[in-house]
Amino acid sequence: MEKRGRQSAAALAITMPAAVEIVNRQLPPDDLAADEAEVWVAVVNTVPADWFTPATAPVLAQYCRHVIHARRLGDWLQRATSDPDLSAKAYDRLLKMQERESRAIAALATKMRISQQATTNHRGNSTPAAPGKPWEI
Repeated sequence: MEKRGRQSAAALAITMPAAVEIVNRQLPPDDLAADEAEVWVAVVNTVPADWFTPATAPVLAQYCRHVIHARRLGDWLQRATSDPDLSAKAYDRLLKMQERESRAIAALATKMRISQQATTNHRGNSTPAAPGKPWEI
């Protein structure tokens, strides 16, 4: 039952909380391999649930593919260093392939704002949380 008369400013300032919206995390697409899907889940779980939308899913999928390719190239390079029959030209080719994968990973991570560059300010410090009200400092 409501009170009669005008409501006080304190009563008007009280608001009812809005309903909590549940946002499901993006699931990996079916065309990703198992190891690529693991990368997908790891990336998606590090950011808020609504960070990735269906529109950004192809970019994230490609990022996951590049991460797995870079891992495979790293394994090949490790095995190649112990191979006495490997030529310098073949080793250089592997290094160039690894560099291309690293560039692609960095570019995609920056575009999706999941890299460290996206979470730091220009001085290299972590981006501060939203400042409090002046009277609460």
